[in-house]
Amino acid sequence: MSILDDLLNSLEEDAPVRNVLVGVHWTLVCSRRGGLASTITDQSPHGHAAVRDVGALHKKSARELAEYARSDNPLEASLGVAAINSLLPVDESQAVEINALHVLSKHGAGKNVALVGHFPFIPRLRPAVGQLWVIEQRPAEGDHPAEAAAELIPQADVVAITSSALINHTLDDLLALCRPQALVMMLGPSTPLSPRLFKHGVDILSGSIVVDETAVIRTVGQGAGFQQVEGVRLLTFRSDQWYSH
Repeated sequence: MSILDDLLNSLEEDAPVRNVLVGVHWTLVCSRRGGLASTITDQSPHGHAAVRDVGALHKKSARELAEYARSDNPLEASLGVAAINSLLPVDESQAVEINALHVLSKHGAGKNVALVGHFPFIPRLRPAVGQLWVIEQRPAEGDHPAEAAAELIPQADVVAITSSALINHTLDDLLALCRPQALVMMLGPSTPLSPRLFKHGVDILSGSIVVDETAVIRTVGQGAGFQQVEGVRLLTFRSDQWYSH
């Protein structure tokens, strides 16, 4: 079963969609709670592919909107993942107080680290690890193109994958490239904080929850990058911590 199928099947409760907001960087769906996802669009020369039922998304149930995560239209998939995150119950008592940079620096010291996605902390991470490979669909200087994943990820001791890989439907293939003994982390605000992901080979989930919808709506609607978004709390879950309870 794919990760997306597993997540959708795990949604035991539904709720009305109370609000939908697509910002330039982040997409927000409010149902049981606020759910965030990266805003990803295709590279069409005149905007992006049309979103089904636009203008009436708030009339759907969150479970209906979550099905958009299956779409090949990346903007629809962004809406779908945000809807999934708006429905997932999150047990904050199981969270641990560690951030992605600390985890990667600690476990990557003297080792090979593959980072799928270009994150702002890369300049601080690079000197802390043995070898850092940054794999990116739109590579910046020093990055490796997405096609290099098949060669580099199997060599990595630590693999960190952007949660946007769930939106662009590459997550299952990326996880299949990881060595069984590698430490695998999924990070970013799109990350579904669900223990289902641990059964697919992820060891650490580093994401966020919305704690103040008004603040998120205001900042996302004004074009905030994630470090500018207000009203969110960063949470990290480890598989060993989860199953020890």
